[in-house]
Amino acid sequence: MAFIEAGEKYHVRAIVAANRVGKSLLGGYEMATHLCGWYPEWWKGKRFLKPISAWAGGDTSQTVRDIAQEILLGPPGAWGTGLIPGECIVDINKKAGSVPDAVESVIVRHKSGLGNSRLGFKSYDQKRKSFQGTAKDIIWLDEECPMDIWGECEMRTMTTQGHILLTFTPLMGLTPVVLMFMPGGKEPKEMETNFVIRADWNDAPHLTEEDKARQLANMEPHLKKARSQGVPHLGAGAIYPIAEEKIIVDPFEIPIYWPRAYALDVGWDRTAALWGAKDRNSDITYLYSEHYMAHEKPPIHAEAIKGRGDWIPGVIDPAARGRSQKDGERLVDDYINLGLNLSLAENAVEAGIYRVWTGLSTGKLKVFSTLQNWLDEFRIYRRDEKGKIVKANDHLMDDTRYLYGSGMEIAHNKPVDLESDEYRRHEEYNYDRGRSKVGGY
Repeated sequence: MAFIEAGEKYHVRAIVAANRVGKSLLGGYEMATHLCGWYPEWWKGKRFLKPISAWAGGDTSQTVRDIAQEILLGPPGAWGTGLIPGECIVDINKKAGSVPDAVESVIVRHKSGLGNSRLGFKSYDQKRKSFQGTAKDIIWLDEECPMDIWGECEMRTMTTQGHILLTFTPLMGLTPVVLMFMPGGKEPKEMETNFVIRADWNDAPHLTEEDKARQLANMEPHLKKARSQGVPHLGAGAIYPIAEEKIIVDPFEIPIYWPRAYALDVGWDRTAALWGAKDRNSDITYLYSEHYMAHEKPPIHAEAIKGRGDWIPGVIDPAARGRSQKDGERLVDDYINLGLNLSLAENAVEAGIYRVWTGLSTGKLKVFSTLQNWLDEFRIYRRDEKGKIVKANDHLMDDTRYLYGSGMEIAHNKPVDLESDEYRRHEEYNYDRGRSKVGGY
């Protein structure tokens, strides 16, 4: 009901759901309703008052025949027994090719009496060019499509103010399509342009506990969450497979005698910096602040970094020596000339990842809950099916390696007068809280 009602406001909607919960049936029901113009009294979603031009798409011609086509028309030999009533079907055109009983298009009588709706069946294996052509009022994509096909579907609905419905289980991980609806891999509370809703096995009363247990026992381990909960899996695996609640802490005031440092990863598309402080008593390093900004010049970033404390030393991505945002200048020199105390970070990737993983898993590396950009990257930091790190949206993950490796080795305390009010305030705060409390000061 929420998915249908959202059609009144949103042109793009997705249900990201577990297998076997009925998401395809939902997409087919809305499509059949629009094609026929038969809206029930309770309908609060989008309404088309005249015949429409539509597509239904899926992975391959065979899966389109077996899922979307059968839901809408019924099985071969019994067309007219699906969600589109038989009396509304004017004509069915079969598809030429090697898939028996596949349908190319169907003509549907519209309730308005103004003519007929037309539905074409498409498959992603036909490639992007097959999705070019005329404008569409509604497109239903059952299972996730490639990004180039998504772009074509948006173009087809742009001039009609049409709608795109996407019903899928996120088996391919955090792809660009998934991230359009689930930034950082999580369901948002609300989005301005796209609507998304999730459903898992707990939302499907037709699935018994015995059904669920049997299905889980036969699933690939890395796809269990995707298939049973509609939660995107991370390709061949998350690089840091650690529950967030084990590494996140509430922010607190960093004592002045804890040494601090930061790491800097530079680039025109995104420049990121990450600050850490170490409690020598517990040997715990806390990541406590971040800078995350795109399309700005070095002076802007430098001022933001110095604003956290110009006395804090930093390490910078060593690759900055060989790239530039303007005229081939060396960015390391740029930032040093702008007043930053920088040295080159150690950049042994696999060794750095292992060091960070060890810190996170043993409780020696903690993260303030306010570092939302860090958390977004952490959730999607993964390896592809070949075991290679996916190099996208990973600036703060790189900073974490630089900082926890070589950065904290050069960290030092804030210069302070031991007779100052600031020092006395920290000492009193320390006494009141007690040194034994987990989380520090």
